[in-house]
Amino acid sequence: MVVPAYNEAAGITTTLRALAAQADRDFTAVVVDNDCTDGTPEVVRAFGADVGSGPVRLVSEAQKGTGAAADTGMRYAIARGATHLARTDADCLPDPDWTARIRAAFDDGLELVAGWLLPRTDEVPTPSGRRWLLIGAVEVAAWFGKVRPGNRGPEYLGPYVMAPGCNMAITAELYQRAGGFPRTAIEDVHEDRALVNAVRRLTRAYGLRRDVKVRGSTRRVRAWGLRNTIAWYADHRYRPSIVDIR
Repeated sequence: MVVPAYNEAAGITTTLRALAAQADRDFTAVVVDNDCTDGTPEVVRAFGADVGSGPVRLVSEAQKGTGAAADTGMRYAIARGATHLARTDADCLPDPDWTARIRAAFDDGLELVAGWLLPRTDEVPTPSGRRWLLIGAVEVAAWFGKVRPGNRGPEYLGPYVMAPGCNMAITAELYQRAGGFPRTAIEDVHEDRALVNAVRRLTRAYGLRRDVKVRGSTRRVRAWGLRNTIAWYADHRYRPSIVDIR
C-alpha cells in the first residue's frame, strides 16, 4: 500500500485512519514523503497506530512529483518482497472494504485493478445535487479517456479504462514490465494514464471494478471550479498558477 504525500500534514491522519480501519489488514503501508515542508513526516510518525499489518513505513523522495513519489514507494515495496501493490493518495479515504475488494479482483485474474473515484463529503458540506454533479464529472472524464486520440491505437490490446492514481492496484510483476509510474510531476504527465496505457500494450488482464471505492478530495474543484478541473485532467487544457492546492 503506497501513499505519496506532499504537504499533507493537515489531513493525512484522516487517510491513515481510513487505512487502519480496513477489514482486510494483510498489507504494509508505505507513505512517501515527497520533500514536504509542512511537517507531514512528523504527523505520520506521531500517528501511533498500526496501519495494515504493522506500523507505517516512511520513505523519502526529494524529486517533486506524484509520479516520482509513487514510483519510489512501489519500488521500495517490491524490493522488500511485495507481489501486489496498491496506491491511494494522502487526501483520500478508501472505503473499509477497499483492500478486500482489491484482493478479490486479483483473485479473479486481474493484474491491474482500476477502482472507482467518488467525492469526499466530510471536508465541507456538500449538497446532494452538487455531489451527483461531481460523480457525473468523473463519468465524463472516463468517457473522454475512451475517445481521447492518445488512448486509441492498434498497439493497445484492450480498451482504455480510467484508473485514478489514488485508486489503483497492480501486480509487482506487471508494474515492472510496464516500466512503472513515469517519474514526472503531474504538471507534465498524468502518471496514472501513462501506466495504464503501458499496461494495455502488454496484457488484457486489467479492468474497472466499481466496488473498489475511494473518496477523493474536492479541493481542486472548490479552488478552480468544475469546468476548469475537468479541463485540467483532460490533457492540462486548463493550467492554473497553483497546482498543489492545500
